[in-house]
Amino acid sequence: MNLPDLGKKRIVVIGAGFGGISLAKKLRDLNVQVVVIDKHNYHTFQPLLYQVSTSGLEPDSIAYPIRKILKRLNNFYFRLATVQKVSVEAQEVVTDIGNLTYDYLVIATGTKTNFFGNTSIEEHAMPMKNVPQALNIRSLMLQNFEKADDAVSQEERKMLMNFCIVGGGPTGVELSGAFAELKKNVFPKDYRHLNINNMEIHLFEAADRVLPPMSVQAGKKATKFLNELGVNIHLNTVVKDYDGENMTLGDGTVIRTKNFIWTAGVTGASLEGFSKDSLIERANRYKVNVYNQIEGYENIFAIGDIASMTTKDFPKGHPQVAQPAIQQGQHLAKNLERLLDGKAMEPFSYFDNGSMATVGRNRAVVDLHKLRFGGFLAWFIWMFVHLMALVGFRNKVIVFFNWAYNYINYDKAARLIVRPYSAKK
Repeated sequence: MNLPDLGKKRIVVIGAGFGGISLAKKLRDLNVQVVVIDKHNYHTFQPLLYQVSTSGLEPDSIAYPIRKILKRLNNFYFRLATVQKVSVEAQEVVTDIGNLTYDYLVIATGTKTNFFGNTSIEEHAMPMKNVPQALNIRSLMLQNFEKADDAVSQEERKMLMNFCIVGGGPTGVELSGAFAELKKNVFPKDYRHLNINNMEIHLFEAADRVLPPMSVQAGKKATKFLNELGVNIHLNTVVKDYDGENMTLGDGTVIRTKNFIWTAGVTGASLEGFSKDSLIERANRYKVNVYNQIEGYENIFAIGDIASMTTKDFPKGHPQVAQPAIQQGQHLAKNLERLLDGKAMEPFSYFDNGSMATVGRNRAVVDLHKLRFGGFLAWFIWMFVHLMALVGFRNKVIVFFNWAYNYINYDKAARLIVRPYSAKK
């Protein structure tokens, strides 16, 4: 890999998600060479991916160039590459564009979709972990409605208009609510010759309630909101198989659908080259100490979703959401500075800012420490928090005006098939 030798310590950061970006930004004034590696040249604001997939926003509203985010860093370099493995003995990162040595390595690769070993579902389901996948869902949805408008068979039409979302966590709930808003406010105007009542939205969850990571109260309110929107909720329901048209449940029930979206779980996007003892196999997360050092390695760290730091308050590690990643990235930057100054590192302590999920227009749920509430106020707080968290002034402005337009006109303007989706053959 073509990088200059500046005679400075080199900190290599793999991954430009919430953790990697927050770390790199805090290294701005440090007398080191910072190299960020990512397979995309942009940072994605993942909490709003569902709005891209349901035509609420264009992808450039929630993505921002990595080079622009970090342009003020001293001695900063970005490389668009896929990391193949880490050679810990040689202190070298092996990528598809060459190798790179490091003094300190930070792994912030996040997670990928977990299909739990079900190859049929993995082959046919629609995941939603990145911008291209969100665009695939948008294109498939609109393409299927165009086909339904021209379909002769009633059975085929219903299959094309049947939406099945597997996973009742925040992503699944938000997707279900967004599809319901399309059914209520948008599609009746676009497809006037279709019976929109044939559009069904099904949400499947293996647990006994939706939003398992949040409070029981939040789950109950979200269920109430989804029922009001006409979403069919299936609790204690396991999805066993999907072949592209037929979805099979644990009890043998078969549901026909051409819109099958999988949000049922994630697994760590770990890298090759590490000892098996450093990895929690079930979750595919690196075991890290209170300084975010990977177990068994002094100069290699992991932050965010890929890191599992077990504490008294978090015996299974911190939740795999944005806030732990951001806080760990900021804290690690301070510890790296302390290391370079010959000082002892300080342990990480997580401050829980709460959690929230939106369930359509004027509907959301918020867990804020011991405070639990839902409805319009929660929805307004959800919008404000997500708007402020977006990277870049331009993105904030565009998203704000899109939301204002959608709210006033009961419309979603990004109903474009700019890149038709074609299923794998």
